[in-house]
Amino acid sequence: MDGGRFYHRRGTFARLRPERLSGAGDVVRALDLWAYVSAVTLVMVWVLYPLVMGVLAGLARRRIRGAGVRLEPAARAVSVVIATRDDPAAVRARVEDCLRASDVPAPIEVIVALDRRCAWESIETYGTTRGTVRFVRGDEPGGKAATLNAGVRAATGDVIVFADTSQRFHPDAVRVLVEALRERGMGAASGNLELPRANRATSLAALYWRAERWLRKCEATVGSAVGVTGAIYAIRKSLWQPLPVGLLLDDLYAPMQIVLRGYRVGFVDGALAWELRQPQPVEEYRRKTRTLTGVIQLCAWLPALLNPLRNPIWAQFLFHKLLRFLTPYAALGIGVWCLVTTWPKVTAPLGPSLSAAAAALFCLLVLSTDRARRVRHVMGQAVLLQAAVLVATFNGLRGRWDVWQK
Repeated sequence: MDGGRFYHRRGTFARLRPERLSGAGDVVRALDLWAYVSAVTLVMVWVLYPLVMGVLAGLARRRIRGAGVRLEPAARAVSVVIATRDDPAAVRARVEDCLRASDVPAPIEVIVALDRRCAWESIETYGTTRGTVRFVRGDEPGGKAATLNAGVRAATGDVIVFADTSQRFHPDAVRVLVEALRERGMGAASGNLELPRANRATSLAALYWRAERWLRKCEATVGSAVGVTGAIYAIRKSLWQPLPVGLLLDDLYAPMQIVLRGYRVGFVDGALAWELRQPQPVEEYRRKTRTLTGVIQLCAWLPALLNPLRNPIWAQFLFHKLLRFLTPYAALGIGVWCLVTTWPKVTAPLGPSLSAAAAALFCLLVLSTDRARRVRHVMGQAVLLQAAVLVATFNGLRGRWDVWQK
């Protein structure tokens, strides 16, 4: 590159310096503030809040060991409710798995509630009601909430255990959940969902899920978990309230209704369920978009959660569910600030730096090594997860709740 051309390019980049922009001082100060608030937000949400909950959970465990736990009488009957629209073979396999529950201290029944929207119109396609297994049709107009309502209405147990089709329970899972609800003041209890082993090492979603389970366990020890795992949780039937039609997150709405009534939501490590599916990044993006849209829907449909005088775990709900929506905007703020403040310092070595960065990016995209593939996979997941936040925010602002994709 000749000196004249290089000088011309440096002159072009020099005009991008903040001090040469119109009103540059105000712009820089605004960027500084944005970056500062963004950094504080990220640290508070992703570092400080989990740290505080971990410390409080440790203190609470000591107090519980010293005081003991008061128990209520055991459940007289237990109902496992499966809301589904999956194929008959998968449903029958799931029912057999639930019936293998061991040492449950009460009679157990399995209620299979079939979504009105499922492809099979005849209940007999799935199986016939026999003994401890019953098949019922979900309520109109269909959807998971309406299907769950029909299933719980048909249940006779005083403890309801919820299950999905695509998981399998440890034989002791139902017993452990039922025992957890004997603790006085415990209204619901979440089980512990394990992801497929093949996804644990390289999946950003799996890493997030491990951290999420730990945080829920800490919250439950301190007071109450914010939500449960939809694939495995239990509630007292007396606390069940019918779900609104079109609800996206039954596993957040139902437990938070219980919290608002003064009961606790627990997390039971020993109640294990295993996920059979291995979702691809795009499927995980769709699921995340739905769940995040559901959080906004919950705030619109259950506004008492936003009232610190009504919600006993208002701070946990704020940090765990709401402030996380700021993550992509905070990351963008820090990125823009870094670009603007460091750009003038790299103008001299800009050509070599950009060339090296482009070469590294090209190698990352074309190399077929295991490490390159893992990096690409994680980067793609990170982008999709943050995109899900943006799309969910847009859905919430528009009141667009029909986002369920199977």
